[in-house]
Amino acid sequence: MKLIECVPNFSEGIDKNIINQITSEIKSVSNVKLLDVDPGKDTNRTVVTFAGPPNEVIEAAFLAISKASELIDMSKHKGAHPRMGATDVCPLIPIKGVSIDECIEYSHKLARRIAQKLKIPIFMYEKSATSIDRQNLAKIRQGEYEGMGQKLKLKEWKPDYGLDELNIKSGVTAVGVREFLIAYNINLNTSDKKLASDIALDIREAGRAKRDKSGKIIRDENGIMIKVPGTLKSVKAVGWLLEEYNVAQVSMNLIDYNKTSIHKVFEEVRTQAQKRGLRVTGSELVGLIPLDSLLDAGKFYLNQQNSSCGVSDSQLIHIAIKSMGLDEMYPFNKNEKIIDYMIDDSEKLINQTISNLADEVSSDSPAPGGGSISALAGSLSASLISMVSNLSHNKKQFSDKDTINKIACDAQKLKKTFLSLIDRDTKAFDQLMLSFRLPKKTKKEIDFKAKEIIKMSKLVTEVPLETLEKSLDAINLVFDVLDIGNQNCISDVGVAGEMAYSCSYGAYYNVKINLIDLKDDIDYCKKINLKAKNIISEIDNKISDLRFKILKNLNNE
Repeated sequence: MKLIECVPNFSEGIDKNIINQITSEIKSVSNVKLLDVDPGKDTNRTVVTFAGPPNEVIEAAFLAISKASELIDMSKHKGAHPRMGATDVCPLIPIKGVSIDECIEYSHKLARRIAQKLKIPIFMYEKSATSIDRQNLAKIRQGEYEGMGQKLKLKEWKPDYGLDELNIKSGVTAVGVREFLIAYNINLNTSDKKLASDIALDIREAGRAKRDKSGKIIRDENGIMIKVPGTLKSVKAVGWLLEEYNVAQVSMNLIDYNKTSIHKVFEEVRTQAQKRGLRVTGSELVGLIPLDSLLDAGKFYLNQQNSSCGVSDSQLIHIAIKSMGLDEMYPFNKNEKIIDYMIDDSEKLINQTISNLADEVSSDSPAPGGGSISALAGSLSASLISMVSNLSHNKKQFSDKDTINKIACDAQKLKKTFLSLIDRDTKAFDQLMLSFRLPKKTKKEIDFKAKEIIKMSKLVTEVPLETLEKSLDAINLVFDVLDIGNQNCISDVGVAGEMAYSCSYGAYYNVKINLIDLKDDIDYCKKINLKAKNIISEIDNKISDLRFKILKNLNNE
């Protein structure tokens, strides 16, 4: 699933009725989740956070900006925070399955629509900027609303989209793409704010002033202060005292966690603290964090322990929380702190108990059916592969730890894919059923319905085809884990192979039956049939070889 986050800032922080009308527009778009609304009375500004699939997020952003332009009059606006428009800034942040370049395209799509439909001048900023001078939002906003009329007339400040004249009521809006920002604080065993500030100066990218031996700040020939860069890229940091707990903190914004990870920040602050005779006691997240950031942290600390990384997401998250003390001050609720879980709160088959899932399959509903059960078998195969790898990882007789670790990690990745296919198979069938219920009163409706039925019929074929493809990956991993040679787990390896085999044939049957409804598309059926037949043929050969090897080991031959 592709996910992006949007964090528009609206120039209204006092009138709750206006704020509610704006956020209602966001909530009206399906598949978009409103995550946070943070109004500020002094700034007269509200920061709103929502997320979802890209096209839906773009739609929600446009509707919210449109409503803000209708309700907020910038000619009457006053507030402490710098601002230039009813919607001052609208950043898009890639969360999952979306590259920066893709997100930039979405930002330009949104900007064009705002300019054309709402007649609001748009500046593209940050990663969407059309020139280096426009990357910095503060530079774009300079002059604020009151100075924008004249600024827009300057050649160098012609807006990226829209007319070069101020929209008196709505002002100007900046649209752009930035990385996900992680607000992260690390706790020290001191209440001395100066010590925390000293660490902050050493680690932040901006660094600290360079001084001579007498402590005097060194400047260049133009009188500009020379700085010594900090140790961490893409990190902003200050030191402060958290009065509620009487604890000094190094408070940071990780503006690009892909360049500097949260666990790297934690370890660097811990090193700097030790130099000063201090100890890090824990840390806290302010706001949300992407799932992959915590998973990477969990893997880092398991590697430090020389343990296998091929464990579940839940275990990786647990290791990350405990290693960085993220639960020192209050319980860490992953469903409230991890943005991926906050967004995706839909009911899933995979979240049911085994008995409830079995009951649902046994009902008179055609879905979940054979396709979902095939994917379930695949997930169990991958789970067993990971189990055998993990059981072998710390045994002295199995020295190739890197290979064992890779098998376990690959198996966990495959397990997650199979689990997603359980729900995707049922959802695809439900979508096919919905296409059959579409209206067909007019020629346009008849044509659209026919196209949707074909589209959904292909979807219900291609999902089990993917399950079939992944079952071959599972079979190959079974052979990899068999080569480790852990005789105590040989029966588990065999069961993993049989579950992968059951998965493959279950998926193959589903591909075949769904192709019946597509028999008029001869080329498509021929292509899918050939692909499926080749895969199942390869699996048939492999399962025979696997069974021979397993039984040979079990019979001590």
